[in-house]
Amino acid sequence: MELNRQETIKQDYQYCEEIIKRHSKSFYYAFSRLPKDKAQAIFAIYAFCRRADDSVDLIETKEDQLYAVRNLEKELLLFEQGKPMDTPIWRALTDVFERYDMPIQPFYDQLTGQKMDIEFAEPKNMTELETYSYYVAGSVGLMLLPVLASQTNKDLTQLAINLGVAMQLTNILRDVGEDFQEIGRVYLPVSELMDEGYTKQDLAQKKVTPNFIRIWEKMAQRAEQLYDEVEEGFVYFDEDSRLPVKLSAAIYRGLLNAVRKNDYDCLTKRNYVSAMEMQRISRSLK
Repeated sequence: MELNRQETIKQDYQYCEEIIKRHSKSFYYAFSRLPKDKAQAIFAIYAFCRRADDSVDLIETKEDQLYAVRNLEKELLLFEQGKPMDTPIWRALTDVFERYDMPIQPFYDQLTGQKMDIEFAEPKNMTELETYSYYVAGSVGLMLLPVLASQTNKDLTQLAINLGVAMQLTNILRDVGEDFQEIGRVYLPVSELMDEGYTKQDLAQKKVTPNFIRIWEKMAQRAEQLYDEVEEGFVYFDEDSRLPVKLSAAIYRGLLNAVRKNDYDCLTKRNYVSAMEMQRISRSLK
């Protein structure tokens, strides 16, 4: 019986690993370097987050999106009550919660972030944008923290949130054009656009102007400030986890430089960190 359970869990983790392989090459590149038990835990957490994302991204109507997120919220409540659904992701997460001191609240916060996306309102200022970024990404940092810093007595809550927020700001800055053209969304704060006199019409015409660059750089520098703050705390992560965390942060930070190298064109081009550049970053951290 125990052998069957072990084989099932092994397959469940493989299922989760395939999800991260398919959807995030940079995350997989960084976290597959962890010891196997930690890597599997990260893959399971990522699979949950991916399912939460897909509840919004792969469903067309707002009503159906809300239904999907609320359904996932019900499954999370059952999980919290010790009655998990009999599916690969929930079985894997049950194993993760047995092995690590995991808080449940960040998982609920992630679903709050998905609901914020469904009821999307353009952020009025950077404070609102960072609040949104906490729910959709800072929450992920808190999910990963017990796995990556299992040996420390230091409170790394804010550090984990900062890393998630920095990564979300980076995603937004990479995807400005894609978000506007494909789903009609502007995540750049209204106050920043107004201060610089940059309009949605400019965005629709894909204008990379000096005022657009100033808005972009102000946000990028805020993300880089958060990355810097996180870097000072790497020493508190488990020794076997430091390099993967550093690597994931450095690769994401590299996306900002990729946009800069393309003359800030994140309106018509898809900016990314190449496999060769990832390897260079990896070598520089060792």
